[in-house]
Amino acid sequence: MKHEFKRRTIELLDRHRIMTIATNRPDGWPQATVVGYANDGLIIYCVVARDGQKYANIVGDPRVSLAIANDYPQPLQIKGLSIAARAEVTTDPGEREHVQELLLKRYPEYKIMPPPDPTAMPLLRITPEVISLLDYSKGFGHTDLLKVSANDLAEFVEARRHHWASFHAA
Repeated sequence: MKHEFKRRTIELLDRHRIMTIATNRPDGWPQATVVGYANDGLIIYCVVARDGQKYANIVGDPRVSLAIANDYPQPLQIKGLSIAARAEVTTDPGEREHVQELLLKRYPEYKIMPPPDPTAMPLLRITPEVISLLDYSKGFGHTDLLKVSANDLAEFVEARRHHWASFHAA
């Protein structure tokens, strides 16, 4: 992945707090819902209800699509992301604690609440496979499309496992 593309993608991920996530229902119909998220570089995290349809859909088919953008007053200001990804439940306690800190930085208003119970609210790690970066300032409808490689993601998952372990040990 080109360095500039990665930087611009992470900048957009860092700038927003909510996304639309589309999952695949068992009956074949897509289901799109809005969720809050936090990201660690290109890796996106969200918490969902274990007894909800979204969780059931992901357990049945981990492929998801994400859309992240603002409402812009002028069409040529539009910048956003459309991402094809895979979602998985992460059960690593250190990773969960790390993500809890990321979420509280993004949503400081939640500091007064207890952390979500992992048995009722599993943590999803969403790993991009294809990213479409929309930037209409380069022309109406302009998108850059790139596949995400394991090397692009290595710095955001495997390189942090030692960090998560220190969270768990603390």
